[in-house]
Amino acid sequence: MFESVLDVLKVLGENVTHVGDSGSGTTAKLANQIIVNLNIAAMSEALVFAAKAGINIEKMYQAIRTGLAGSAVLDAKVPLILERNFVAGGRIDINLKDITNVMETAHEIGVPSPLSDQSLEIFHALKVDGKAADDHGGMVQYFEKLAGVRVSK
Repeated sequence: MFESVLDVLKVLGENVTHVGDSGSGTTAKLANQIIVNLNIAAMSEALVFAAKAGINIEKMYQAIRTGLAGSAVLDAKVPLILERNFVAGGRIDINLKDITNVMETAHEIGVPSPLSDQSLEIFHALKVDGKAADDHGGMVQYFEKLAGVRVSK
């Protein structure tokens, strides 16, 4: 079945991978959302930590981006955060929906997900703060508010 629709799927996206039976693609998407959003949360916390300590964020980013802490998330989001550009690529409200789905699925299948639960609460706080339409890189604003510091150039 998969092979018969592969050409059509390749028109819709470059990387097409059959991950399993019906519903498996949704589960894979949710797993992706866990990784992406927790990476953004960790990056945001680290940026605020460094900003509060008074170090140059641009130089820190250059120093760590090619090491183990480096990631596609870091390279995609840090330059935008430094420019204070929170125009949505991946909206906070959409990620809130996705992480809500993660938590519902995790509860159904019996998987504790405390880090995703925390990111869900962060997204809720950002929504209440009027930032639902911001890019999920705007998660940094949650940590900035808590620490009383702003990450910038």
